[in-house]
Amino acid sequence: MWPDGLTTRHVFFTGKGGVGKTSLACATALDLANRGNRVLIVSTDPASNLDEVFGTDLGSVPTRIAGTANLWGANLDPELAARAYRERIVGPIRGKLPPAVIRNMEEQLSGACTTEIAAFDEFVKLIADPDATQQFDRVVFDTAPTGHTLRLLSLPSAWSGYLNTTTSESSCLGPLAGLQSQRKCYQIALDRLSDPGSTTVVLVARPEKSSLKEAARTQTELADLGIRNLQLVVNAVYDPGPTSDPVAKAFASVVEEALHSIPIALLDLPRSSVPLYAGNVVGVPALRAFFHSGVSIPESAFKPSKSRSGLEFGTFVDGLAEGGSGVIMTMGKGGVGKTTVAVQIAQELVKRGHRVLLTTTDPAGNLTECVGQGDKNLEVARIDPAIEVKKYAEAVLSKASVSMDEDALALLREDLRSPCTEEIAVFRAFADAVARGTDRFVVIDTAPTGHTILLMDATESYHREVLRTQSDAPDAVRQLLPRLRDPEFTKVVLVTLPEPTPVHEARRLQEDLKRAGIEPFGWIVNRSFSASGVTEPILAAKASKEIGPTDEAMTLCPNLLILPWSSREKPIQRNECEMVVQCS
Repeated sequence: MWPDGLTTRHVFFTGKGGVGKTSLACATALDLANRGNRVLIVSTDPASNLDEVFGTDLGSVPTRIAGTANLWGANLDPELAARAYRERIVGPIRGKLPPAVIRNMEEQLSGACTTEIAAFDEFVKLIADPDATQQFDRVVFDTAPTGHTLRLLSLPSAWSGYLNTTTSESSCLGPLAGLQSQRKCYQIALDRLSDPGSTTVVLVARPEKSSLKEAARTQTELADLGIRNLQLVVNAVYDPGPTSDPVAKAFASVVEEALHSIPIALLDLPRSSVPLYAGNVVGVPALRAFFHSGVSIPESAFKPSKSRSGLEFGTFVDGLAEGGSGVIMTMGKGGVGKTTVAVQIAQELVKRGHRVLLTTTDPAGNLTECVGQGDKNLEVARIDPAIEVKKYAEAVLSKASVSMDEDALALLREDLRSPCTEEIAVFRAFADAVARGTDRFVVIDTAPTGHTILLMDATESYHREVLRTQSDAPDAVRQLLPRLRDPEFTKVVLVTLPEPTPVHEARRLQEDLKRAGIEPFGWIVNRSFSASGVTEPILAAKASKEIGPTDEAMTLCPNLLILPWSSREKPIQRNECEMVVQCS
């Protein structure tokens, strides 16, 4: 029974968005604490929801979780860490140099690269600095969805390798002297991550083919980093027994088929399973019950929720298609179905005769697996970090070779090996994709919320820098923020699930977007059991918990589309039980 046998001091939970990493990490941390361990659970996700799950306000300093005896929690706050990082760099020279120079340095340190390295330093401290966690027996990490996590785990190796070989004195993060002082910590972090006696990485998956494939890919990439002490936990395993309910049968069939086709790469890993939990995993009592199956039938007969309007999916797309071109971005918490929704929207636009580019900013995106037979009007692409870094580096060196001698070019090549180069290259590729919306539709499947917010922050920081310096940035970069803020050009669709945490995260994302001057077009509540008419007791109990969050979503959006749960892994086609709710 999970989590028996979990003995290492550091435990990381990672996996595709929406597989239940946070629920599993929190329940595991609570279980370890109940066994007498002093446990710290830390979220490395920029869009952490530990506060909501535990019902305790958490910050960057470990805080005791209310209602527990041996459990503390903390969130790595990227913005707070970035402010502290900038002050470490600028503070010692403030008052010694002209104010204009100080402002210039602060602007240079205001981008996503600084935010990432600052949060990374806090992460490294928890692993490498014994004083940071000496009062705890175990440290559990609830990480961001896979792509962001792999980036985080690869940084100790990337920065350590860069610092070991570079002869530069500075980088986009300021003087390298400060980073050089961290070299020992980076190496210790790398050693502990790859030490099976110190660290266990738990791959969390749902009994779905795409989720298990993602776990297999993650295993391979972690092995390349030297991290091999892995365990697989399959969450939300469902077995209703004999039932006549068609939805329950279909759901059980999807689970069974996935479990019988686990990728070969995962078969040698220690494996545990956790039964489907019908309730909302919020609060300490729910976390204590999480590892136990068995749900009683609700006292009142279950009645599926009704839409407020009978409009079809096509009507929702009508609003997206106004203008004949532009950008459509699907955003939301990991695992809510952004990719499927993006594909569905793209295919509907193609049916109407529009040219469409379908792409993704998600490092772990799987668009090609979701798109069926091709169409001449549908172009499918992916922003591949490795390819974009190569293109960016070649462009920079080509331009620099006109005015630089060979020694200067050698230093520039060295600087371009910095891990920060990837952030810049991917950002520019994103700007180029948005720019293509001038003569077609560009449907962008974005990374999970936290990574997307960092991308939006980078956009605003980059825009401020362009305005301040009047630099020779490409036109696509200059126009990026104005295009994103133009509701006629860019339409943002927030995708969520009918559960409290995803709805609350969508609400926070909507608030963040509005502060950035971006007004969302509408919401989609995806995979709704309450809209499917299910009657089997476990799923009916789960469906009954969906009505409150769905009603809350209806009060938050201008246009709300409800999509019922479907057994299809391909996108749902038009006119198949879709419902749209318009709310004002």
